[in-house]
Amino acid sequence: MLEYEHDFDSAIGLGERAFKLLQELETPAIPPNYELFYVFASGSNRKLNDAVKKILAENKQITADDARELCETFLGDNDLDIHIEEVGDQLSHEITDILQHLDSATHCTQAFGDSLSKVNEQLGTISDPKQAQTVVQKIIEASKRMTENTSQLEQRLDDSRQQISDLQDNLEAVRAESMTDSLTGVANRKLFDRTLSDAVEQARESGESLSLLMMDIDHFKRFNDTFGHQAGDGVLRLVAAAMKANVKGRDLVARYGGEEFSAVLPATALADALTVAEQIRQAVMAKELIKKSSGESLGNVTLSIGAATLEDGEDAEQLISRADRYLYSAKRGGRNRVMAEDDQDHAKVEDSGDVVIEAISAA
Repeated sequence: MLEYEHDFDSAIGLGERAFKLLQELETPAIPPNYELFYVFASGSNRKLNDAVKKILAENKQITADDARELCETFLGDNDLDIHIEEVGDQLSHEITDILQHLDSATHCTQAFGDSLSKVNEQLGTISDPKQAQTVVQKIIEASKRMTENTSQLEQRLDDSRQQISDLQDNLEAVRAESMTDSLTGVANRKLFDRTLSDAVEQARESGESLSLLMMDIDHFKRFNDTFGHQAGDGVLRLVAAAMKANVKGRDLVARYGGEEFSAVLPATALADALTVAEQIRQAVMAKELIKKSSGESLGNVTLSIGAATLEDGEDAEQLISRADRYLYSAKRGGRNRVMAEDDQDHAKVEDSGDVVIEAISAA
């Protein structure tokens, strides 16, 4: 869960700043949005601040939908953290209970051993059948108690095994949920960051290529304003589905934030990454959007895509920065196109039918 370590005066100042931002931007002053702007005012989450500044630079305001998206992306772990904590408590309780039963079984085993020792001592003093009968009876009673306790322990361990298995499944489901974008079903920003970081390390160790695609839906805000946010959500799901259908193996599709998506492509050279990007672009453009309630055609949407391949000495942030730069070059170049860096010192354009791939030089 989020923790804030500001002193009283600082907290008051940040709270006032958060409310002022809510008023200035006409964003609903509900608790999640207050937390959003409190964290923004504190400057403690650089990625959140960058995302807010990007939206403000483009739209001059933070809409209710923008705030909801920002909360889900950067502050959406609270409920999951609580759920994980609850499951962890259950696991801890179950393990403690098992240990208590094992401790009880140990005492029972020790008692059984003590009983047998006493019987063994008595065997040497037996002088008549009645004494022998008494000793045998003690052995039978001790053995019966041992058998009952062992049976109870086995049953408890079987129950615990099932309980722990269920809790592990629960934890796995929570973990998957924490890494999945709830609207589109693809990976969220958290999983993207983790996967790309791991992929960069693996590429360095193996010497294999690693490519990254950054994609943005063209004129998405205009589409939302024209047809409504439900239609916009449908577009986001369509793009996610088209991306998933055109990647394979270790490739990861993720919603980077808002209307921007990404694809991490391990063991993929730039030429192959461009092919994947073009397949995704065409798949999205080919889909006609139909409003279910009325059958009205909403037209088509297009993507602008930037592609980059990891260079020597480059980290994940630098790779993202380059791919993002090519994405916005694609936007400036007319949208609905794929743009990447060319190894040569000049720019080239390949236009075959509705295939639009551009490359720009490192310079």
